[in-house]
Amino acid sequence: MQQLQGLFPIILIIIVFYFFMIRPQLKKTKEQKKFRENIKVGDKIVTIGGIHGKISDVQDTTFIITVEGGVKLKMEKSAISMDSSTMIGAEPK
Repeated sequence: MQQLQGLFPIILIIIVFYFFMIRPQLKKTKEQKKFRENIKVGDKIVTIGGIHGKISDVQDTTFIITVEGGVKLKMEKSAISMDSSTMIGAEPK
């Protein structure tokens, strides 16, 4: 019984870490993957590096974006920032 009481705080900490840190991160990762899979030509995006552009071609693992001045850049799909991209299409409050 005494040993079980000693393990209870450790088990409680593991449960708290799972529900407040690990689970939300897994959910966010899943949402980002879904977002990247649904990118289509014409979408405005922001890369993780802060480059703003418009999708001009989508391939399996890469995409081509057109930036200011008509310059085209080939980038990995993993370089898209979902948070910043969703703010571009949002209406200002």
